Amino acid sequence: MMSQDLANLIATAARTTLSRLFEEHPEDFYYCTLITTAEGLPPAPSAWSWQALDRVSAAQPDPEKAKPLLKWSYSESPYWLFGDEAFEPVRRRFAELVDPHSLPTEGEFVREVNHRLAEMEKAMKMLDDEGLFGVGARREGMVVLVEVMPPDEGNTERALRLNSPGPAIETWLDEAGE
Repeated sequence: MMSQDLANLIATAARTTLSRLFEEHPEDFYYCTLITTAEGLPPAPSAWSWQALDRVSAAQPDPEKAKPLLKWSYSESPYWLFGDEAFEPVRRRFAELVDPHSLPTEGEFVREVNHRLAEMEKAMKMLDDEGLFGVGARREGMVVLVEVMPPDEGNTERALRLNSPGPAIETWLDEAGE
């Protein structure tokens, strides 16, 4: 399968998931991400809306203290893994890829993981170009990411490529960037 096919497969899964999320939850989303690991495992979706952040933080003992801690936490979002079943074809395709740990050198491992991250980034860029994340003010208010957990500096590099300069990405850089 060619490289573009992997990006297309990821984009199809993310498009299905995020379109359904936006339709079922017509909220003001400010964060949409694909999460992976430093081993380049298949991506998993997460998102936050301002309304969801208010709901989740309000349920905490100290809502104002909780809000900044929750704001960029992919795993504490009520939309973590929303529609994840759409990623099953992506997981099957990743299972067919070479196991990065089986590669003989660190350099080959890094190249394989970077290739996977690049395909995830291409997928999110395709969706952005289609307007899935909105246009104008709606898009400017949303941070679109491909993140490695635990975080590394590559998250910031990808964030800068996927997002135009503006208040949303500047806030993410100040509060969560590596």
